[in-house]
Amino acid sequence: MKTTKFNFLSKNILLGTLVALLLLSFTSCAKKITFQTSTVVPAARGQVTVNKDNNKNYVVKIKIDDLAEVSRLEPSRNAYVVWMETDESQVKNIGRIKSDTKFMSSKLKADFETVTAFKPVKIFITAEDNADAQYPGSQLVLETNRF
Repeated sequence: MKTTKFNFLSKNILLGTLVALLLLSFTSCAKKITFQTSTVVPAARGQVTVNKDNNKNYVVKIKIDDLAEVSRLEPSRNAYVVWMETDESQVKNIGRIKSDTKFMSSKLKADFETVTAFKPVKIFITAEDNADAQYPGSQLVLETNRF
């Protein structure tokens, strides 16, 4: 009789573990996209991660290494601005990557995260004079392929 309880209990534990792993694999499906090599800052490397949250919004996370301070670019600018192209072919300013002396100068690393209701199909970063720019300028720093 003890053997029957043990087999029943171990089958339930195994089944519960398999269901949990299956659910975890579906919820953790995030797209990871790498930026193309930059002609403006050739040493810069980075990746974008896009996934859906519980509210069906898109969480966009960016990690960049070896990104020079924006004031050191030629011509000098004031801000790195992150842009998103949506699946409806709209281009939206989704934020600014800060580049003050405390944040980037010593480690040359940058992180960025935002949430949007629009489905992104391409992410790119430009150097701008104004972080609130409504349209991207011509100084393209990093970009992904369409995904």
